[in-house]
Amino acid sequence: MGRKLFCDISPTCYRIAVRKETLRRNLTDALRRSRFARTYSADPLPNIVQSHCSILVRRLHGVDLQLQENKVTNIALACSRINGLCVRPGETFSFWRTIGRTTAAEGYKEGLVIGRAGKLMSGVGGGLCQMANMIHWLVLNSPLTVTELHHHTDALFPDERRRVPFGTGTSVVNNYVDYRFCNPTDQTVQLLVWIADGALCGELRSESPFPYRYRLGEENHHFRKEGDRYYRISQVDRLVIDRATGAQVRRERVLDNHSLVMYDPALIPPDQIRDD
Repeated sequence: MGRKLFCDISPTCYRIAVRKETLRRNLTDALRRSRFARTYSADPLPNIVQSHCSILVRRLHGVDLQLQENKVTNIALACSRINGLCVRPGETFSFWRTIGRTTAAEGYKEGLVIGRAGKLMSGVGGGLCQMANMIHWLVLNSPLTVTELHHHTDALFPDERRRVPFGTGTSVVNNYVDYRFCNPTDQTVQLLVWIADGALCGELRSESPFPYRYRLGEENHHFRKEGDRYYRISQVDRLVIDRATGAQVRRERVLDNHSLVMYDPALIPPDQIRDD
């Protein structure tokens, strides 16, 4: 048996380890003197770069529906901290610096979180990964530069009305596992997020259209059995297209998915299982 990590010894040790990582994060930011986005505007910028909506409550196999409903409360609180935020040229967006503390005292409820080794559990503020996923999708469809990203490495649930390529989400843990992007362009961008008709909706806006547009697609999607486990396989590419001419400028590989299926393999559609 391998040696236990300090954070696995006891709940107290875990809290100490989290505190250590939080302090390390804060010290690193202070030394780098990063310029974080802090300005809000109630007036939307005129140009919509990308928009998207995702369903908030899904009936997930083996997951307490109350945790899903609590997630809606948590997402609404996060919306109030993000909506209208402007990221000026040269500034960095930090998910956790923007949202702040996600405690019961702040109104957050028990939601679904992903623990060590992909274990699903409940935790205060759970479900905010969906907000990070939304923002990341908007950013992928723009010239903004992702500077910190932590992918979910496992396939936790079967698809239910998925509208974006698998694997394009991001994992966040307050506050040391962050999601960040910077604005290398010459104009301000703005994030708008809100809840409507049971969905989380978002827009990335700018002062004027950018010279390129972006299209993401998933290829070679299938499941493969390796030993006693199943894995979800696919490749996600981003096409950069000249807005004026419609010509493809370049093709970028965003992700090579090789994700362990954590749910019941019986839920995998048989026609999506391949040997290659």
